[in-house]
Amino acid sequence: MSYSIKVIKKHMQITSAWSGGTTTQLAIFPEHAEYNKRNFLWRISTARIQDEQSLFTSLPDFWRKLMVIEGEVILEYEGSHQVGLKPYEQDSFSGGTVTRSMGKVTDFNLITAAGCQGELEALFIKDGTTHEIECHKEDVEFSLVTEAFYCTEGRVRYSINEDQTLVLEKGDFCVLSWRASLDKVTIKISHFRNESSAYVIRASIVS
Repeated sequence: MSYSIKVIKKHMQITSAWSGGTTTQLAIFPEHAEYNKRNFLWRISTARIQDEQSLFTSLPDFWRKLMVIEGEVILEYEGSHQVGLKPYEQDSFSGGTVTRSMGKVTDFNLITAAGCQGELEALFIKDGTTHEIECHKEDVEFSLVTEAFYCTEGRVRYSINEDQTLVLEKGDFCVLSWRASLDKVTIKISHFRNESSAYVIRASIVS
């Protein structure tokens, strides 16, 4: 198999407290890195903001992308502007910016260090449809490609290169990595059995 894959079911995930609520780390790279030591290249997590107003942790050497899963939030960037986000809307900002949030929400977070690039996308999987992703990176600047998927609603069937299939339920997370020199990896996502629709958040990272 030319790629590595890891599935973290909802019951396997570890949740911890932070100043504004709780957070669940889904993946970090390298795997031996520690968030508190700030020695990672990228990190994926979910968070539940339980206070009406909270201050984000300062991460001056990182870039952040945040997508709302449930609820609505206003992000206020000190000295700049503010933005309101509803479910599956996102914003991107420097981790060094003093950022306050207003509103109780659950969100999905991608944090990247210099030398990495990452994007978030919400996928709505309708009944009877398949979402196909062909991943091909020709940019020799990067050596590792990562595609991660977090199921927020329903259940989905997930296949890679037609040779491996798995099912993700609500709260399950899957991360797939391979060397950028490989020709192509094809990922297909479809609704599973009697599920009428599903939502999946996709994180795409090159490092």
